[in-house]
Amino acid sequence: MPGYHTKQEQIAVHGVADLVIRSLLDRQQFSDPEGLAERLGISSATWPLFGLLWPSGAHLAARMALRPVTAEKILEIGCGLALASLVGHRRGADVTASDCHPMAGSFLLENLRLNDMAPMKYRQGQWGKAQDADDASAVQGRFDLIMGSDLLYERDSNGDLAGFIEHHANACAEVWIVDPDRGNRPTFNRHMAAQGFERHEERLDSVATAEAAAYKGRMLVYRREAPTTAPLAA
Repeated sequence: MPGYHTKQEQIAVHGVADLVIRSLLDRQQFSDPEGLAERLGISSATWPLFGLLWPSGAHLAARMALRPVTAEKILEIGCGLALASLVGHRRGADVTASDCHPMAGSFLLENLRLNDMAPMKYRQGQWGKAQDADDASAVQGRFDLIMGSDLLYERDSNGDLAGFIEHHANACAEVWIVDPDRGNRPTFNRHMAAQGFERHEERLDSVATAEAAAYKGRMLVYRREAPTTAPLAA
């Protein structure tokens, strides 16, 4: 399509066959001829970020490759190139990828094609915006696992992200967030605790290698158990 240039890379994720991923060539790409991104609040500077492979997304994909495949429903939010969703889908998990960027869905379709994979579910998802309950293109329903990477880049004092998660999380649910030590983590933790989620953190620091740059961050795991029903009085 006009307005940007792409590249293809072979991405190795331990536990699954290598994935061929089409991404944007660099951060200088921008094309919004109909103003779709502008109406969603996506500036020209942030427009290309969805189409790049990020270290936090690679860590999320690696964790997804270790997740036992069950009948659970999984939602990736702010998926970008949806590497973690593609890993789960390739392994047979019931995954829905979602993002607010108007180009994320078409990139996902192309990456599914490049890897000879069956179609998978994709929905529009944006926290902090009113959602039409009848909009079939938007995220609908509730999920057992909600995951995302590098989502805590805004202050979000109103708890919009946690509220979006609450709206789509089952009563008994798990949430994974891979965070490269953003400063907004404590506020998000408080909002999640208010929704009944307990938190576990795991450091994901790694030194630079010939294949990858150094990384500092953590895996945030939030779990909420379904409330127990009190026995009826005799």
